[in-house]
Amino acid sequence: MNDIKTTDIRFLKGIGDKRAESFRKLGILTVGDLLSFYPRGYEDWKNITPITDAEENETAAVKGIMIARPVPVKTRNGKLMYRSSATDGRGIIHLTFFNNRFVSQDLKEGQEFIFYGKIKINDMGGKEMLSPRYMKAETGEYLHPVYRQTADLNSRAIGKAVKTALETFRGQLKETLPQEQILKYKLPSYYDSLRMIHFPENENEIKQARRRLIYEELLILQLGILSAGSKEEEKTEFVIKEDFSEEFISRLPFSPTNAQRRAINECIRDMKMHSPMRRLLQGDVGSGKTAVAAALMYTAVRNSYQCVLMAPTEVLARQHFETFGKFLEGTGINTVLLTGSTTGKNKKIIKEQILSGEAHIIIGTHAVITDDTHFKSLGLVITDEQHRFGVNQRAALREKGNSPHVLVMSATPIPRTLSLIIYGDLSISILDEKPKGRKEVKTYSVTSHYHERLYSFIKKEVKKGNRCYIVCPMVEENEEADFDLKSAEEYYKLLSETVFSDIKCGLLHGKMKQKDKDEMMTAFKQGDIDVLICTVVIEVGIDVPEANVIVIENAERFGLSQLHQLRGRVGRGKEESHCILVSDTKNEDTLKRFEIMCRTNDGFVISEEDLKMRGPGDFFGSRQSGLPTLKIASLMTDSRILYAARDEAEAILKKDPLLSSPENSHLKKKISALFADIS
Repeated sequence: MNDIKTTDIRFLKGIGDKRAESFRKLGILTVGDLLSFYPRGYEDWKNITPITDAEENETAAVKGIMIARPVPVKTRNGKLMYRSSATDGRGIIHLTFFNNRFVSQDLKEGQEFIFYGKIKINDMGGKEMLSPRYMKAETGEYLHPVYRQTADLNSRAIGKAVKTALETFRGQLKETLPQEQILKYKLPSYYDSLRMIHFPENENEIKQARRRLIYEELLILQLGILSAGSKEEEKTEFVIKEDFSEEFISRLPFSPTNAQRRAINECIRDMKMHSPMRRLLQGDVGSGKTAVAAALMYTAVRNSYQCVLMAPTEVLARQHFETFGKFLEGTGINTVLLTGSTTGKNKKIIKEQILSGEAHIIIGTHAVITDDTHFKSLGLVITDEQHRFGVNQRAALREKGNSPHVLVMSATPIPRTLSLIIYGDLSISILDEKPKGRKEVKTYSVTSHYHERLYSFIKKEVKKGNRCYIVCPMVEENEEADFDLKSAEEYYKLLSETVFSDIKCGLLHGKMKQKDKDEMMTAFKQGDIDVLICTVVIEVGIDVPEANVIVIENAERFGLSQLHQLRGRVGRGKEESHCILVSDTKNEDTLKRFEIMCRTNDGFVISEEDLKMRGPGDFFGSRQSGLPTLKIASLMTDSRILYAARDEAEAILKKDPLLSSPENSHLKKKISALFADIS
C-alpha cells in the first residue's frame, strides 16, 4: 500500500481525476492533506428540536416521518423543484428541494429522517425548510463536520472522502508522538484524534482531538525551528574571559535602566559559554538597545575579538557609527564604517584593516558580510532591525566567522507567543523600561476637516525650532485608483507652494535613489529641512531629536504596529511630542486601532492588540517569510500548549539532537513535511 502522505487524492475510492481537481482547489493534493483538512465547525444533528418548538430563521435539526414521497413541481422558468412534508406526531414540517432529482428516491413515505436547515414560515403560516440536508434517523444523531468548500465540492462530499480515507488507511495511521508524552498529557492516539476531529460523537471528543492535534502541530513546529537553530554540539572559540561591561557603563553620560543592565548581563553570561550566543534583544523604540549593543562590543573587543553591527540602511549605519564614536571616544577602539557607497579606495583600506585585525568594530550594511570581507577574529555579530530574517537566514549567518556570538535587535515589539515561533531558535532579552526623561508621545485622531488647524500647529512648532514629518500612503497620485489617498509627491508640491511656502520642505520616498534618500535624511537631521513629506520609508529611520510632530495622512491604510513604528520617529528630544492620525474612515476596526494608539505608547500592549485584531498570519504582512502555515493551532488561544510544546521540544533535542532514535522517526518525517515548502 502507498504512503498516505504521498498517495494522490485521485486514487482514493470515489474520487477520480475530475473530482481530484476540485480537491486541489482547496490545497488537498494527497490523502495526507485530506486527513489534515480539519473541519472549520460542526452542525449539531444530535440536538433534535420538536417541530412545534422550532423558531423562524433559526437553524435546527428536526426528526420526522415522511408523509409522502416528494413530488416534482415546475417553477415559472421551467425548472423542477420537489415538495413534501414530514411529521414528528406533534407538528408538520414542509420540505422544498431545488435541483435534486434524487430526493424522491431517497425520501420514501413512512420512513423517518433527520432534516437540518433554517426554519422559514410559508405563505400559509406553516413551518418550512428549503433544501435541508437529511439522513435516515437510524444512522444516528451526531455532530456533522463543516469544511471549507468550493462551488463544485460541498462539505458533505469532503466528509465522505475523509471517512473513506480513514477506513482505507487505518492500518497506516501509526502513532507519531513518543509514548511517554501521550501518557504524560493523557492524549488520545493519532487515529482516534483524526476520527474524533472529523466525526465526533460529542463535544468532549472534539476537545480531546483538538488538544492532541494542536499539541502535536506546535511540538513539530518548535522541533523544526530549534533543529534549524543552534545544535547541541555547536561550539565557539570566542569565549568571553572577562566582563568589561561595568567599565563601559561608567563612561556613559547617563545611568542605564534596570532592563538594560539585565539584558547586558544575560548576553555576557551567554558569551562566557562555549556554545555561541543566539539571542534576540527586543525593545520598543527608544528603550536603549544601542547602549546594550555598545557594552557587548566593548567587552568583546577588550577580549581581543572583532565585532560587526549590520543595519538595514546606510543612514542608520552612519548614525550607529556616529553614536559608537561618541561612546568609545578615547578608548583606543578602532571603529570603521563599511557600506555599499564606500568608495573603492576606502573599501580596500577598510577590508585590509578588517583582515589584519586593526579594525575592531565594523559597522555597515550587508556589505560587511560579502564573500570578499575576511575577518581576523570575528567574535560578535549584531543585526539591527532584522525581524525580516527567518530561521534559515540566521543559520546561514552563523557560518560566517567560525560560529561567532549573534545578537538580533528588533524595535518591533512582538507578543511572546509569536517570538517563540519567529525567533524560536533564539533566547530572548526584553527592554521593557524607557530611559529616564523620555516623554510619551501625545497621540490624536482627527478627520481631514482639521487640516487648516494642523498646518497652523506645524508652523508654530517650526518657529520654535522643531521639525515635522508628514507621512503619506503613496508615492505618486496615479499609484492607485483611490483619489482620496494622499501621495507624497503631489502633497509636497501642494504644501511647499502654498501653506508652507515660507518653510523649508523636503520630499522622501522609496522610489528615490539611495544616495538622494540619504542626502534628504541628512538634511532633515542637520536642520536644513523643517518639514519632511514622506512615505513609510522613514519607518526604520534615524534619530532626529528636534522632530517632535508626525502627521500620518490616510492613517486607515496602516496597521497598528506600523503606526506605532512611525510614531517612534518623534519623542526623542526634550520637547513635548505629538502624533496626529488623519482619517475620515468610519470602519469600526480601524477606529479601534486609532483608539488603542491614542490610549497607550507601550509597544508590547500594542503588539498584543495587533495580534488579536489581525491574527498571526498577517502580523508581519508579506515581509515575514520562513514560517509554515498552522492548520489547527492558534497562537492567540493556544499559548499554554505552545509553552508546553516548547519545553518538550527542548527536552527531546537534548536527548536526541538529530532525532535519529526510532521513537522520534515519525516526528522527523513530520518536521520535513511541515517545512517542505518553506524557502
